[in-house]
Amino acid sequence: MRKLTYFIACSIDGFIGGPDGDASFMVSFVDEEFMEFLKAEYPETLPTHGRRPLGIDDLPNKRFDTIIQGRASYDLALKEGITSPYAHLREYVASRTLTESPDPNVEIISTDLVGRVRELKAEDSAFGIYLCGGAAVAGELVDEVDELVIKTYPVIIGTGMPMFASGFQVSEFVPESVRTFGNGVVVRTYRRKH
Repeated sequence: MRKLTYFIACSIDGFIGGPDGDASFMVSFVDEEFMEFLKAEYPETLPTHGRRPLGIDDLPNKRFDTIIQGRASYDLALKEGITSPYAHLREYVASRTLTESPDPNVEIISTDLVGRVRELKAEDSAFGIYLCGGAAVAGELVDEVDELVIKTYPVIIGTGMPMFASGFQVSEFVPESVRTFGNGVVVRTYRRKH
């Protein structure tokens, strides 16, 4: 059974972006030390169009071979004219409004997101599935998330887009690791408690 990992950046107070979803204020924390960590541990989470200028397009995937993201997350790339932001992965976009994929590498999931994710998790692969966000997709998939990797940036924003847009529900996770960086970023990894 493959793991679904929600690999997400957030503020100290648990928001993944401002009220409009903008998370550009987090970019300044991706300094040299933190980038080296991402390249070494999670290279496939760096978008293809970002890997090429850094000269790391040839880095092999370490943890994931598939990505799931919501329409709003995907729209960030589309606005830049990028139709396959993670060309080095199998790409899925959860959307009820996007009826046709603008790229042959991107499959649109318009119905039964949970069922499709369960099918992907049941596949035979050494790699897991990267849940990129956003809040609505994570909220819909909260019961399917096996692992959380939370990159907490040292800022408080007061209000914004939550990590999970879902109703009240208690889901227990067990801490696995914590890593702190010189710039104040903390990366915490949790696995679902069974």
